Amino acid sequence: MIPSSFPDDTEIARLTARMLLEIGAVNFRPEEPYVLASGLPSPTYIDCRKLISFPRIRSTLMDFLAAQIMRQAGFEAFDNVAGGETAGIPFAALVAERLGLPMSYVRKKPKGYGRNARIEGAMHEGERVLLVEDLTTDGGSKLSFVDAIRETGASCGWTAVIFYYGIFPETEKVLGDHGVKLVSLCTWWDVLAEAKRQKTFDAATLAEVEEFLGAPRAWQEKHRRT
Repeated sequence: MIPSSFPDDTEIARLTARMLLEIGAVNFRPEEPYVLASGLPSPTYIDCRKLISFPRIRSTLMDFLAAQIMRQAGFEAFDNVAGGETAGIPFAALVAERLGLPMSYVRKKPKGYGRNARIEGAMHEGERVLLVEDLTTDGGSKLSFVDAIRETGASCGWTAVIFYYGIFPETEKVLGDHGVKLVSLCTWWDVLAEAKRQKTFDAATLAEVEEFLGAPRAWQEKHRRT
């Protein structure tokens, strides 16, 4: 069933943050920072993959995401929904079901045998493809997936994610320069606001996280391991 009536953007962001906190997907650890894929430290870490194990929350968030996609991109904007390997695959399948569209997925690199393909499933020249992922930080990791989709002769001008860091000002420019617009449900700022309301973490932890969100590059430089 295609969802059509949902709360406004602010309430969707608050509820999404609440659900991520409820399932323990949000992790704050300023005293022993996480190391991101970039090698840089962070007092925050989010694991959206956990959502697949919580059917009520998973279903609600996929309804929210489908609604936001249609609100922002249009009701007849896409012909195919592609998930990015691997975290994006289950969410792409769930969004495709809600939008009544075919689903495919994009490998991070060719599998090295057989067809040596990066695209799995049926994707055709001229199709308008929506890329679905679990989250985005600075947007850079999405570009390889977008390029692989475009190499088929299809177009890809939108990516949809559950969680957008929302703290790196270059993100939307990186995507925009590549001809891609972003749909998301909530950011770290929404999660921080909900964590404060719920008192999920102690005041010192929340203050350190807020310092990071306000100036992430400076915080990372200060806490970089030598």
